[in-house]
Amino acid sequence: MNIEQMKTVLREILAKTDLTPCVVGHRGVGKTAGIVQICREIGRRYVPLRLGQMEVGDLVGIPYREGTIMHWSRPSWWPGDEEPETVVHCDELNRAQQEDTLQAIFQFVEPPAEGQPRALHTHKLHPRHKVVVTINPPDGTYQVATLDRALIDRMVMLYVETDYTCWAGYAASRGLDDGVRGFLAANRQMLAKQGQPMDMQVEPTERAWEMVSILRKNCRFPQELEMEVYAGIIGKEAAITFMRWLHDQRNRPVLAGEVLDHWPEVAQRASAQRDDLQAATFADLVATLQGVKALSEQQEESLVAYIDCLPRDMRFGLVKSLVKIPPVALAIAKDKYDAVVLEAIRAISEEA
Repeated sequence: MNIEQMKTVLREILAKTDLTPCVVGHRGVGKTAGIVQICREIGRRYVPLRLGQMEVGDLVGIPYREGTIMHWSRPSWWPGDEEPETVVHCDELNRAQQEDTLQAIFQFVEPPAEGQPRALHTHKLHPRHKVVVTINPPDGTYQVATLDRALIDRMVMLYVETDYTCWAGYAASRGLDDGVRGFLAANRQMLAKQGQPMDMQVEPTERAWEMVSILRKNCRFPQELEMEVYAGIIGKEAAITFMRWLHDQRNRPVLAGEVLDHWPEVAQRASAQRDDLQAATFADLVATLQGVKALSEQQEESLVAYIDCLPRDMRFGLVKSLVKIPPVALAIAKDKYDAVVLEAIRAISEEA
């Protein structure tokens, strides 16, 4: 992705999740500038940490004692609970010169556990503050450390590459020299050349799939970037397989058995179906229920939940078909389902 695409993705992640994006790109491509621009656009304070220049004490603070208890002073860069919303930019993560520095920051870049604040040693970060990481790829052309897989597994890797069109827009907005802009318009190959593939050995794990789930529930990425974002969490092969599976699912209607027996798993997909797929689910439900003698309580509730997710006209049509099936009619006519089906039943009675 280019810088503008990166900004689109970062804006979603920072605004809607507590995940930690890690922007991977070659020198000069605009990683830091893009993050600063996002902070300006969304009204967040920007705090940079040059980890290649920091020691453990710079991160966790200096120890001091109160009576018999040891405490650590809050570092000067640490955003307080009452301070404006802040993005802490952990720059040069893989340039940390000391192993203990990298181990110290490990906890900070890890997304917080559910219901818990992000932490660094004894310091707790208010949820309004977010964290972003940037690194150069370990492709042999930079003096950087190789990040272990446990650390990579805790971040959303976003790979940024040189893009002339994106740079030209930036150059125009900054009023860069016309001669430079004109020369590069005719000689685009003179921008930064791509190095080796920026593969961070990302692999699918349980934690990685949970991050994908968080992004899918909370964020909306442009379609052309969705697979690329997921590839930075579970790896390219798994992301391609996952996106193909989703595509196949989108073109397959939810079946009656899924509605009746697995509603929590298919609820979101069923609610978002196109009208033609919804009609197929409708028909399969009616056909399947024709032969039932009774519904379990769970199946009753699942069926009513599906009815509730339908538009008014389709809800009326489905209920009209279902009341012709005696055991189903008895089930959905219960008082506890009045809020969902009563209006449709009344309309059917008036029509009769």
